[in-house]
Amino acid sequence: MAHIVVLGAGIGGMTAAYEIREKLSREHRVTVVGEGEQFSFTPSNPWVAVGWRKPADIQVGVRPHLARKGIDFDAGGAERVVPEESHLLLRDGRRLDYDYLVIATGPRLAFDEVPGLGPSGHTQSVCTTPHAQAAWAAYEEFLKDPGPVVVGAAAGASCFGPAYEFAMILDADLRKRKLRDKVPMTYVSSEPYIGHMGLGGVGDSKTLLESEFRQRHIKWLVNARIQKVDAGLMHVDELDGRGQPLASHELPFKFSMVLPAFTGVDAVRAAKEMCNPRGFVQIDAHQRNPRYPNIYSAGVCVAIPPVEVTPVPTGAPKTGFMIESMVSAIAANIALELDGKPPTAVATWNAVCLADMGDTGAAFVALPQIPPRNVTWAKVGKWVHLAKVAYEKYFLAKMKSGNTEPLYEKYILKLLGIERLK
Repeated sequence: MAHIVVLGAGIGGMTAAYEIREKLSREHRVTVVGEGEQFSFTPSNPWVAVGWRKPADIQVGVRPHLARKGIDFDAGGAERVVPEESHLLLRDGRRLDYDYLVIATGPRLAFDEVPGLGPSGHTQSVCTTPHAQAAWAAYEEFLKDPGPVVVGAAAGASCFGPAYEFAMILDADLRKRKLRDKVPMTYVSSEPYIGHMGLGGVGDSKTLLESEFRQRHIKWLVNARIQKVDAGLMHVDELDGRGQPLASHELPFKFSMVLPAFTGVDAVRAAKEMCNPRGFVQIDAHQRNPRYPNIYSAGVCVAIPPVEVTPVPTGAPKTGFMIESMVSAIAANIALELDGKPPTAVATWNAVCLADMGDTGAAFVALPQIPPRNVTWAKVGKWVHLAKVAYEKYFLAKMKSGNTEPLYEKYILKLLGIERLK
């Protein structure tokens, strides 16, 4: 009997647990280690932050649903991964041994890299559902006395989609409230241009998103490094295309949401020999760690080099479709190894992103993620907003049922008119 431990109970971890359980016989044990009892559908957090969703609308209690599938669950969290001894040290001091470990923790949010950034400082976040709930409380206060808004992404950020989404969702919400004329809005980003998104652009995403910002009267500042944030004032250095200082800006705000850079979580990056300098897990073509081949990893916590060098550092995003593909490869490879066969499954590192804009949306497809690409395009339409709402419902239902069907391949790609990708 083998014991497979999945570290992380988010999108990657829960999906991995269900797929692994489905592929393995019941003689093998599967355990998920998470933090707390709730699964949150992270892509819906921007809606929570403007009151369009309540946390309960996008959360599922994971323990009973995992139990119905014969998957054990521990909500106490991990203190440290000890790869040389194949065990986790849990926060309550217990030791959890594994034969195979799947690391799907998501990231550590590095607000500390910019003084004053984050919920403990002077800006809001949509990175977690509690953060989004706190942002909604701050937004409610803001609505009583509206003023300038700054939305953006800090140096080193790799997940730009939610920043674009939140800026335009905020614009849509303020227009509905007849308050948009009272709110100057600025988008501040480490990207070298609008629409870069850590991908070097997708199709004509630069023109597309610049046009959307112009229509919404959202100004922007790119090649921007946020130096520090004081109460109501953001200090930003703007660089030129060669990374040289161009201008310094002081941006006043009454409400701000800024995405931070990511690092690996503390429990994982403590095992430095399996991580890169930022604490992300190194993986080979089969999602295995080269140093410890009984450790697999998927999602935001894996090490992926930037698509290109930019004047202000940017990272490469890991989209839902990419995570889904990574998880499927891991489940297949663990099953092969337990059958005494070498792993052969590889993930399709393609980027497919649905970005909500409040009353419309944008779809981006980059196949593969790193250029040159076989397919690259971006389109805008009301149908994208509706597709994202539908995806939310499908995914929450999947978490309750343990259904392992590939949602992107079955629904999203068909909606986009793309055949199954391999």
